[in-house]
Amino acid sequence: MKKFIFANWKMNMLKEDIRKWKREFFKVYKESVENKENVEIKIFVPFTHLFYAKKVFSGTEIEIGAQNVFYEEKGAFTGEISPLHLKDLEIKSVIIGHSERRKIFKEDEEILQRKLKKALEQDFEVVFCVGETLEEREKGETEKVIENQILSGFKFLEKKKLNKIKVAYEPVWAIGTGRVATSDQALSAHRFIIKLIKEKFDSEIKVLYGGSITPENFDSLVCFEEISGGLVGGSSLSGDTFAKLVKIALKYTK
Repeated sequence: MKKFIFANWKMNMLKEDIRKWKREFFKVYKESVENKENVEIKIFVPFTHLFYAKKVFSGTEIEIGAQNVFYEEKGAFTGEISPLHLKDLEIKSVIIGHSERRKIFKEDEEILQRKLKKALEQDFEVVFCVGETLEEREKGETEKVIENQILSGFKFLEKKKLNKIKVAYEPVWAIGTGRVATSDQALSAHRFIIKLIKEKFDSEIKVLYGGSITPENFDSLVCFEEISGGLVGGSSLSGDTFAKLVKIALKYTK
């Protein structure tokens, strides 16, 4: 059973930080680590440091990905990043639909749908993020919100493209707050997503958890087969902390 541990550095990390992170990570990760082939590690870095990060991590098992991508290949879209720009840097993975993009930058379902469609056309691996706010959870709307986000985003999706997508369940109320979904809450959401994809697309999908992951709580989440790994925010900014998360995940890959 393979696990997927992805770091989302968001708007953090300078060149010096990246070099330090690498030293810290491999100091921990290379100490008696077995079965490395059973875990997939990616770091989603700021656009300005994609080229540099690829250079720093060249020759390692860590893949560098982008945190966002636009739905057009070129044109008068000042400040946006074309999928062709990413391919030119040999970037193969992108995040689409992160809650911060949805909330802060007002990316609605139509925009995310177009981004996902274009990313898949260009053969990217995609982490598609879904999740409810605290208000939505308290109203009992968690499954309704998740279903709408997935079915809207996947509206024009060809079934054969599903193997290029991993869904990240991010309860919005747990991102950067220090709060984390309980094992039961996370497992319920993951099972719902897996069932939804099976019913609507007759296919299987990997679902990662994202939301204030730490070495103290990750064990109770990643131990379940339905939780295929984590999309890690704050805890990914420290190389040694992130390495500890990878080693925790490795325990459940046998």
